[in-house]
Amino acid sequence: MSSRRFFLDTTVRQVLGLRVLGLAVASGWLLPVTAMAVDWNGAAFATRSLPEVLKALGLARPPQASAQIELVAPEIAENGAVVPVSVRSLLPDTRRIALLIEHNPNLLAAQFLVLPGLAPMIGTRVKLAETGDVVAMVETGDGLYFARQTVKITIGGCGG
Repeated sequence: MSSRRFFLDTTVRQVLGLRVLGLAVASGWLLPVTAMAVDWNGAAFATRSLPEVLKALGLARPPQASAQIELVAPEIAENGAVVPVSVRSLLPDTRRIALLIEHNPNLLAAQFLVLPGLAPMIGTRVKLAETGDVVAMVETGDGLYFARQTVKITIGGCGG
């Protein structure tokens, strides 16, 4: 009997709470808030060459190759629509990691800002239009570095 009463009391409280919340929304006391990404740079994602990407991202320095960037991508990917890529930077003071795909219509595929205190590593899936290089660019406090790896896309398992 006490468990039934507890269930009914809890249900009545929940229903009353939802009604009060509904009244607050209907009366305008609670307004919906739009969530938006911070610092969206649409121009950077519409670029087609490395100089355009660097300019759109506000980077004037030319990148240098670095062995301290671990770029992991498959050598052969059967489906170019979902290619897993991960990047780990061993460089000190890493501030930004960007992924560029060589033969895609838009060169910049992803950009990640690395906040202080976070591990500078990312993992995502990218789309490759055709066989080509995946480039990881890492911005640090003292320079711009990159690592690259060629990914071969097969179509139907026949090679592309």
